[in-house]
Amino acid sequence: MKLSGFRYLADQGVENIWKNKMMAFATFCVLLISLLLVGIAGLFYINLNSMIKGLGSQNEVVVIMDQGTTDEENTAAEEAIKAIPNVATIKFISKEEALERQKASLPSAEVIFNDYIGDDASFMPDGFSVTVKNNDKITDTVSQISSITNIQSASASPQVAEFLRELRKVVSIIAGAVIFALAIVAMIIISNTTKASVFARREEIQIMKYVGATNAFIRMPFFVEGMVTGFFAGAGAYFITWAIYRSAYNMLTEQGMLMNTFGVGSLIPFEKIRPYIILGYLVAGSLIGAVGSVVSTRKHIDV
Repeated sequence: MKLSGFRYLADQGVENIWKNKMMAFATFCVLLISLLLVGIAGLFYINLNSMIKGLGSQNEVVVIMDQGTTDEENTAAEEAIKAIPNVATIKFISKEEALERQKASLPSAEVIFNDYIGDDASFMPDGFSVTVKNNDKITDTVSQISSITNIQSASASPQVAEFLRELRKVVSIIAGAVIFALAIVAMIIISNTTKASVFARREEIQIMKYVGATNAFIRMPFFVEGMVTGFFAGAGAYFITWAIYRSAYNMLTEQGMLMNTFGVGSLIPFEKIRPYIILGYLVAGSLIGAVGSVVSTRKHIDV
């Protein structure tokens, strides 16, 4: 087929949207809602997974240095800990700060601290507070830290790591099942809508078939019509998602207690995933609309 023929059929597909605007609008709405359901469910899952990771990053590794280490030895140990790939942050805790923490955690022993110890922290060791990037690897990280020279001990809570690992697994299974179910429902609804749209124009298709039009010639306008409708449905879904996501993100980030618990970076900024969202919506909308329209013409072409 010549380029002029493709251009004619493409123009016919765009023109058909206006001629059959009610059915095109119905298809647009169904595609829009279906894309929103699946898209928002997917965004909810990746943010929930990110929040669980953020919660895991709060699981600290407590590092205690040998008694009487020098500043040079502390610095060398700190550099060695930083070199471990899974280490996210490290904070030095001096013996004086450690003593103050002990006083705060044991208020009932205030008399002992004041009368017998006072501010003399010479008996306390220096230490570090370490957070990790991947909580699933915290056991290996603790072992690596423990092997560093002048470190007396390194400890973390394996129960917390195991709980978060299992929680992520359960969330992934449930979210995956929900997204899959929504996708199936959306495909069924879209299929029925496109079938209804094509059925309303079955006589037009059959007349074209009887006068000798090829299957490709008949299907091309429907392909273009479905693709254009799906493209605009994807664009609409993107803008609605952007508005909802921005409102939810601003509302949650304003909750200081929530962010302190899960970590400030636990929620994913929209700008970071914007290209993937808009590309996913536009491609999915165009592809589903185009393929759905073409497949739905098969019954009426076979006359």
